Amino acid sequence: MNPQSLLRQMFETAVAAADPRYCLPRNLPAPPSGRTIVVGAGKAAASMALALETQWPGPLQGVVVTRYGHGAPCRRIEVIEAAHPNPDEQSLIAAQRMLELCAGLTRDDLVICLLSGGGSALLAAPPPGVSLDDKRRVTAALLASGAAISQINTVRKHLSLIKGGRLRQAAWPARFVTLAISDVPGDDPQMIASGPTVEDQTTSADALEILRAWKVATPASILAWLADPRSQSPRLRASKGDDYVLIATPAQSLQAAAAFAERHGISPILLGDSIEGEAREVGRAHAILARSIAAKQPLDAQPKVILSGGETSVTVKGAGRGGRNSEYLLALAKHLEGARGVHALAADTDGIDGVEDNAGAAIGPDILARATDRGLSAEQSLKANDAYGFFEALDALIFTGPTRTNVNDFRAILIGGPGQGAQI
Repeated sequence: MNPQSLLRQMFETAVAAADPRYCLPRNLPAPPSGRTIVVGAGKAAASMALALETQWPGPLQGVVVTRYGHGAPCRRIEVIEAAHPNPDEQSLIAAQRMLELCAGLTRDDLVICLLSGGGSALLAAPPPGVSLDDKRRVTAALLASGAAISQINTVRKHLSLIKGGRLRQAAWPARFVTLAISDVPGDDPQMIASGPTVEDQTTSADALEILRAWKVATPASILAWLADPRSQSPRLRASKGDDYVLIATPAQSLQAAAAFAERHGISPILLGDSIEGEAREVGRAHAILARSIAAKQPLDAQPKVILSGGETSVTVKGAGRGGRNSEYLLALAKHLEGARGVHALAADTDGIDGVEDNAGAAIGPDILARATDRGLSAEQSLKANDAYGFFEALDALIFTGPTRTNVNDFRAILIGGPGQGAQI
């Protein structure tokens, strides 16, 4: 098996480990004596709803919202598709429908909330006096600023009537069970889909400080709301049987990829699933590490693969195209400088790198030489934030379409050639 095929299969193994068809059914709660209501948001929400429908023994009703193109053929649960990463009117409709379904429930009822990455954008319920356009402008500015996802979600929670525990509050006193696929570093329930079902520990003052720190031009309506005591997240009351279950995590997917590598005679090196920072800087650091390992590795040594996950960020300054995974990989390629025997892949497990149509890209030792032959410069493409254009010209982009799950970024750097038992 060639290096590129191995890397692609590692990625597919990581994605499969987070497939709702396999990881959701074993985590379903016991049916209630009353009604069962299903709500949910995220890129995996529709596939999670379908998996639940096929396994649930009794009646249920509900609504989930997912990104356009990420739907699933549910029969009992309504699926709404909406825009991501900036919300649209469909996001407003979805949030309102969920709040309506959660109203007037009793202690005999059960709410099952299905959450995954992308839920923050897909559940939009701006507070009084704040327009959707105001929220969109602030969100877009934060996404382009280089702010960490935890900072972005802190702001989102305090500009919402459904995030930061408010969805759980709306359903009280019903029993409330959240089944979540984590896409955030550290798997913090407060940050997965901006924590609509758990008590929030951040404050409106935190949100204001983040907007100031990243120099985001903030509409007067948002400043006024954040100064209003109603913008603080609510303190929550619990019901007997409440639960929050992580049914899939980035760490589990990385472990699945590591096990795949070992079965093929490759020694995995796990850097962790919570790596954050500027994508190009993480790429540079990983290139230094890979070159160091490659330089010390004898030709007949067992190949190694460096595996990592998390969510990097991109400070957009150029007019090019590309998500954080392709930008990471472009920086990696630049700093690897064609290191012999080093191949790499970086892709988003949801199948969408940023707002593009690719999941990510893959490189080999010849990538810079091939680029030079086509008149391309990795340095110039980085300056323009045009990793997509760079890899598109070299036929190095990876296209999967929506995977209908999301455990965030997957990065793999394969080091070494034919080794002891390695099937490369």
